[in-house]
Amino acid sequence: MTAKYFKYLLEFKRPGGTSRGVLHVKETFILEVFQDGKKGVGECAVFRGLSFDDRPDYEEKLKWLCENINQDFDYLKEELKGFPSIWFGYEQAVLNLNHGGNLYFPSEFTQGKIPIPINGLIWMGEISFMEEQIQDKLDQGFHCIKLKIGVDWDSEHQILQKLRKKFSKDQLELRVDANGGFSTDEAKIVLQQLSDLNIHSIEQPIKADNWEDMAELCAETSTPIALDEELIGIIDLNIKKKLLDKIKPQYIILKPALVGGFSGCDEWISLAEAQNIDWWITSALESNIGLNAIAQYTFTKNNSMPQGLGTGGLFINNFESHLKLVGDQLYFSGK
Repeated sequence: MTAKYFKYLLEFKRPGGTSRGVLHVKETFILEVFQDGKKGVGECAVFRGLSFDDRPDYEEKLKWLCENINQDFDYLKEELKGFPSIWFGYEQAVLNLNHGGNLYFPSEFTQGKIPIPINGLIWMGEISFMEEQIQDKLDQGFHCIKLKIGVDWDSEHQILQKLRKKFSKDQLELRVDANGGFSTDEAKIVLQQLSDLNIHSIEQPIKADNWEDMAELCAETSTPIALDEELIGIIDLNIKKKLLDKIKPQYIILKPALVGGFSGCDEWISLAEAQNIDWWITSALESNIGLNAIAQYTFTKNNSMPQGLGTGGLFINNFESHLKLVGDQLYFSGK
């Protein structure tokens, strides 16, 4: 087997606002492996400023993988444990090499028979822009919407109040993602305000690595809390278990590119289910290559909740898509 990679810059159609700033481009790396005339493709979807493996020697490690692509699977996994997005790309490339075409996890999803329900994502911005996005998602037929919050809570709160007046919790599920945008004291107030509006959940209300404060919030909250960034960078299985034991969140959110690929997600899911902690899977601005693989993996996990998968429509220069959105149902098109 041989391998090579190339860097690719995805350009946003419109800059994406988060509590960590505004995104104009998304850097990613495409890994290609070759064997016996066949090719496998995967995406090493590093997320600058967020990924555990956003470090100066990233490309050096990618080159190392290409030079050592024939090494034993377990050896490579150990060597790449500090580079979850590279491992994510490697897993994809090998799966694609084995299954061919655009397949990673063949199933009734890839046969076009059964779709995956997803949430609609609303990016931060001026109130008018956020309301425009919300109306667009409602017009498309979404029954679950996730809003990025944590920059201007007063305005964001007003939008949520308007939405809830118009749609009951049975008509529209509302999730929010703070990306660690609140202090602990602020979070306590926000959690109560969200509860008053029957909000489904809040992702990462405070910054990661504050286990004591997060555990207190999870124990006292009337709005379910989902851990997101909290999971990033935790490699050891015992520490993963300690984190869940300590914080006892209501949900965890799994981004394969950030938590060690599909095998990393499998570990988190096993630990969470053992503690009756629910979970869902979210993409993290991957190109259509990584998004296709994540969607196929997600279907195999048999989770009926709306998943946080993108559609690839944020970028002007994305790769060909093999996914199709009908209402809030994501289908594999197979083209």
